[in-house]
Amino acid sequence: MENLSKDSLKKNPEFPKDRLEICISGSGGQGILLAGIVLAKAALREGKNATQTQSYGPESRGGASRCEVVISRGEIDYPKIMKIDLLLALTQEALQKQLPNLRQDGSTIYDSVFVKEPPPGLKNFLAVPFTQIAIEKFQNVLVANMVALGALVGISHVVSRETVKTTLLSSVRQNFQEINLKALQRGFEEADRYLAEKEKK
Repeated sequence: MENLSKDSLKKNPEFPKDRLEICISGSGGQGILLAGIVLAKAALREGKNATQTQSYGPESRGGASRCEVVISRGEIDYPKIMKIDLLLALTQEALQKQLPNLRQDGSTIYDSVFVKEPPPGLKNFLAVPFTQIAIEKFQNVLVANMVALGALVGISHVVSRETVKTTLLSSVRQNFQEINLKALQRGFEEADRYLAEKEKK
């Protein structure tokens, strides 16, 4: 377990609630852990409290992988997720496995490339072909995680876009910074498209 905590706390008018529980889930090799670490560190940069934990299946690559991020304005007395507020699922297995832990009013973001059968009646969801975007736009499947993280941040407002960009730059090697930033920006654009469509309804 990696415990990322900070005592001081700044007010952010966009922060949606006192404690937000986020689950990023998929398979090994999809960059689940990096996405979670960047998100948690970004929250710390803004003066929030955050914890980040992860678990893996029996295989490091290809097996189930899950990263939990808890972000709060106050002290975090329990570092793990009790009920998921926001679920990011990059595989069908991840979606099916984590949905029972989703709050009734929780939101789901999933990769439509790998999630072919979303459960009927799923509410508050965004389906984006993160993997397809990574391959077609950037010729690199490994940045699908940053496209997904951009969508998550863009929709949830749990941290600012500028903060997550800055955090990403400090979290990846210099020769990977540009492509990851572009992938993150592409995720922001997907979130903007979704929010614009929601406003019309």
